Amino acid sequence: MKSTGIVRKLDELGRITLPIELRRTLGVSERDPLEIFVDEDRIVLQKYEPTDVFNGEKNDLFDYCGKKVSKESIIQLAKLAGIIE
Repeated sequence: MKSTGIVRKLDELGRITLPIELRRTLGVSERDPLEIFVDEDRIVLQKYEPTDVFNGEKNDLFDYCGKKVSKESIIQLAKLAGIIE
């Protein structure tokens, strides 16, 4: 992991501000969703990308009942249901 040398304090609501230079470098804009991960004692922020609820695929996604489903999962489900072979 690469250190940026940037230190920020949490405000009274537990928020931090990401510097504009860092946001520009990483392609993060206002209101972009960020996903939060914990890796042992580290907090990792990553720009959120929707994925298939079944297999984590990021391509060919369709919205179904508020969930993302990939074309591949739809085909596999159709095979499982006996709709296609």
